[in-house]
Amino acid sequence: MRISNTQLRDFIKDSSLVKDDELEASFAEAERDKKKLGDVMLEKKLVDGIQLRKLYAYILGVPYVEISKEVIPREILQIIPEPIAKKYKIVAFEKSGHELKVAMLSPDDIQTIDFIRKKTGLRIVSCLTSEESIETVLKQYSKSLKAEFGDIISKNAEEISEAEDGEDEQDSEDLEKVAQGLPIIRIVDTLIKHAILQNASDIHIEPDEKEVRVRYRIDGILHEAMILPKQVRDGIIARIKVLSNLKLDEHRVPQDGRFKIEQDGLKISFRVSILPIFDGEKIVMRLLNESSKGLTLEAMGLSGDGLEAIHREIKRPNGMILVTGPTGSGKTTTLYTIMDILNTPDVNISTVEDPVEYRMPRINQTQVHPQVGLTFAAGLRSLLRQDPDIIMVGEIRDKETMEMAVQAAMTGHLVLSTLHTNSAAGTLPRLIDMGAEPFLVASTANVIMAQRLVRKLCHDCKKEYVMNDKELKTLKDNYDMDDILEKIKGNDLLVGKLKAKDGWEDVKFYQPVGCEQCNHEGYHGRSGIFEVLPVDDDIKKMITQKATSEELETKAKEKGMLTMIDDGFIKAILGVTSVEEILRVTKE
Repeated sequence: MRISNTQLRDFIKDSSLVKDDELEASFAEAERDKKKLGDVMLEKKLVDGIQLRKLYAYILGVPYVEISKEVIPREILQIIPEPIAKKYKIVAFEKSGHELKVAMLSPDDIQTIDFIRKKTGLRIVSCLTSEESIETVLKQYSKSLKAEFGDIISKNAEEISEAEDGEDEQDSEDLEKVAQGLPIIRIVDTLIKHAILQNASDIHIEPDEKEVRVRYRIDGILHEAMILPKQVRDGIIARIKVLSNLKLDEHRVPQDGRFKIEQDGLKISFRVSILPIFDGEKIVMRLLNESSKGLTLEAMGLSGDGLEAIHREIKRPNGMILVTGPTGSGKTTTLYTIMDILNTPDVNISTVEDPVEYRMPRINQTQVHPQVGLTFAAGLRSLLRQDPDIIMVGEIRDKETMEMAVQAAMTGHLVLSTLHTNSAAGTLPRLIDMGAEPFLVASTANVIMAQRLVRKLCHDCKKEYVMNDKELKTLKDNYDMDDILEKIKGNDLLVGKLKAKDGWEDVKFYQPVGCEQCNHEGYHGRSGIFEVLPVDDDIKKMITQKATSEELETKAKEKGMLTMIDDGFIKAILGVTSVEEILRVTKE
């Protein structure tokens, strides 16, 4: 935008938005370093982004609009084609008669406005908006694809020849021809585009007797996405096999593969599993976003003493760090985040995984192949001869792997791994049940972490409420609510939210409502709830005495450990998630 530093300074002086001395100092710095005055003030946090944009709008004599929460009708959005909207950061949001209102980042860009005017034949009213608003509205172009998907299917289904009934299986040349055909490519591309758009973690393609059902797993819950006609079944399966470099003419045995795509600056890796079922072959594709970098333990939901314990224990040169929980509870993501923190040029990190989920630079990742004898235990045995400092074992599944992991932790390596148990305290007796000597478990385990994933409430539509007597009675029948309240009252995160004299009937919780921003689900994204059990001298002593998981948990609670239930209620009071979600993921 063509607004000079002097112009901006004069307007801010008149508005008394910033103190004169701070304004003059910022102006001098901007002139000296040849920067924009607005950027300098943003860096110094003298103004926020929206205040500054409103000021620019006032100077330019154009309205300022905030359209990030608006749902723009498809017919208005499409007036400016998506490529132009993306290139020039301009979107249409309102039309009345021959007048079109557009939101843009540079309303003084006469050339773009003139181009849109000629293209549409309408009078253009330009408005200034924020970068966030533009990005949010640009996503709506893709959302309108959902309406178009029906057209793609109906137009292309006729072009795809009716599939054989099963007696005469198509040979690989015919299948390859169908897979490379434009209609099938369009259908598969649209399925993938939707999954990325909705932040799905898995795509399920399930052939039925009369149709093909497509479901997406979003925030841990499966949602029916669409029903496709049966005649596209073989084409879709063949197309995904071509992408994953799998055998086209093999329909009797399971196959696994992977492929990558880059779209709108995102790099997505797909892990493909194909399983023969009665009505054809079922496909499940796991989506792994390789562009998402910089995930931290804090961002995952860890806080307080638990977070400190993890940071303290991962700095130790040897021992075991174990993450436990059921399938799909985010254990592998936690291990990758820890490895990312430890991944410095002066250490050798090696992994044995099944499968390798994310590729990480500087980390030597080995994929297990049981068919050729490369099991977790065999891979781990070979790794110990590779001079590693830190070893990550995807999962401790059997006695042999457990023994190797304990041995590696004893001989000066830091071992990271996962285990399927319900709680942190239940992990230690589980290792002993697998055949480990209690004194070895006591001397090698550094810290145990149990976790679950809960859906986060949509911050645009969540609603505050207080629990009624009936809800409270249900909770008290299942949990020791008085004990939970006593434990969480002193928590630093709840200062101002929970007073010393408050009972459960005074505590404010939040519940899902549903809006356009969260596809009327009431939830958007996921966070973790955790319990972290540091293995200190008292716990070590109890392990050697073969204490039960209940005894270990009681001791850990005495020492201040928050259980997953406690952590869940803290997050429910903070408005991160709902009580229903906590109950859903913690009930055993």
